[in-house]
Amino acid sequence: MRLHLVDGTYELFRAHFSPRPARVAPDGSDVKGTVGLAESLLALLRDPTEAVTHVAVAFDNPIRSFRNDLLAGYKGDEGVPPELRAQFDLAEEVSRALGLVTWSMREHEADDALATAAARFRDGVEQVRILSPDKDLGQCLTGTRVVQVDRVRGRVIEEATLRERRGIAPRSVPDWLALVGDVADGIPGLPGFGEKAASALLSRHPRLEDVPPDPGRWPAEVRGASRLCSTLRQRWDEALLYRRLATLVTDVPLGESLADLEWGGVSRRRFDELCDRLGAGRLREAALRRTTRWAAGG
Repeated sequence: MRLHLVDGTYELFRAHFSPRPARVAPDGSDVKGTVGLAESLLALLRDPTEAVTHVAVAFDNPIRSFRNDLLAGYKGDEGVPPELRAQFDLAEEVSRALGLVTWSMREHEADDALATAAARFRDGVEQVRILSPDKDLGQCLTGTRVVQVDRVRGRVIEEATLRERRGIAPRSVPDWLALVGDVADGIPGLPGFGEKAASALLSRHPRLEDVPPDPGRWPAEVRGASRLCSTLRQRWDEALLYRRLATLVTDVPLGESLADLEWGGVSRRRFDELCDRLGAGRLREAALRRTTRWAAGG
């Protein structure tokens, strides 16, 4: 048995900014992202290679968390197109209409919910599959038990994949992001630290506290070690802050048990109602034409 954990916000944004044609609801509102999200989730539920049995979807709603109180420039709703922001609640309705456990995050982020579920349920399933390519989720990887799935590129990222690509262990991912930054999350990182230097340093010294204060003891692969060591010492408090921002919470108060995440099928009534609101007749036709599992009792 597998557990599928979906980053709903990522899927919504991906659909909205895709080259697909615009989608407009009968009331004139932009619903391109929402319809695309529904199509993506239905494709996942029908995919025989994924064989979904237990699944949950997490959303940021709004795009704000406790991290915004720690760093003014951390990611937020600012800059999100208003027509996309207006679809956040609707996207969650679609997820629930498809019969999926849906987590709407406010104090925490969607990635925190995914990390919590992965840590809580990994021992009860054959594999946890986190459907998101986000770099910060690399800290959740555990052998082949907890993996990331990049559906766009069609690849699975295991712990061995991370070690081969970055040269670091999952526990070093927050430290790595603290050094190199994460543009998507508004984490600036430290000046001068590129991916190769940070990887070489943390492959030998996994946590920031392990890094020697003497640059002569740094790995030879780190170019400009003296300069980078000075930067790290001078900006130590910033580095620790950035690491905290990049560290996912694994004790979000999710109310569901693993049994609660078992997928029972699409709610026909709710799905029909949403298709009418979205003006998505083709979506309904596709669901009827293809193999779609309908929930008992509608």
